[in-house]
Amino acid sequence: MKNFASVEKIGLRDKETKKLIVVYPFKPEGTDAEIDIAVKDWYYKQSCEAEDKILTSYVDFLTENELKAHK
Repeated sequence: MKNFASVEKIGLRDKETKKLIVVYPFKPEGTDAEIDIAVKDWYYKQSCEAEDKILTSYVDFLTENELKAHK
């Protein structure tokens, strides 16, 4: 279990490239399953093309470098 609720920032990451797609702009709250759904629902509402990217992505912690870049 990753425990997303214990971190400040999370985002969606591409399964194949492991590249960060987007940073979730809200503090993660709830269980990991609830957070996973909330992040993907939020991203889906951002654009029509998001649906395809959601299928090939996963919710993940930001790396130290990504955290610095997205503060």
